[in-house]
Amino acid sequence: MAYMTKQQQAVLACIRGCADGVGAAELTELLHRQGEAVGLTTVYRQLERLAQQGLVHKAVTDQGAYYQYCGHDEGSCFLLKCEKCGCIRHLDCSHLGELYQHLEREHHFRIDPRRTLFYGLCESCGREGNV
Repeated sequence: MAYMTKQQQAVLACIRGCADGVGAAELTELLHRQGEAVGLTTVYRQLERLAQQGLVHKAVTDQGAYYQYCGHDEGSCFLLKCEKCGCIRHLDCSHLGELYQHLEREHHFRIDPRRTLFYGLCESCGREGNV
């Protein structure tokens, strides 16, 4: 792992504690509550670096960028977004890696698993029968 500044370590530690993921503004507020003097611009910059290092997922949604901690190998995890309640869930599953490999090998298209977001219904909303 690359060298991390104190601010980057604080951002990473805070995002690890956000199991459901977080936006940059919300993360900045959480950091302020923890006594970290860090601005929104710095948080965005650190989140981008963490995303480039593969330590967080970045998903761009209708509501803006969303970040979630990820400690899994590239190609084995992805994000699921519920179209009804809006929750975003991180999932680690090796089967998707097989699909990524197939697409690259057979169709010459390389997926960026850190930015892949699947839409559908979460278990709770699916049980309600709402589409």
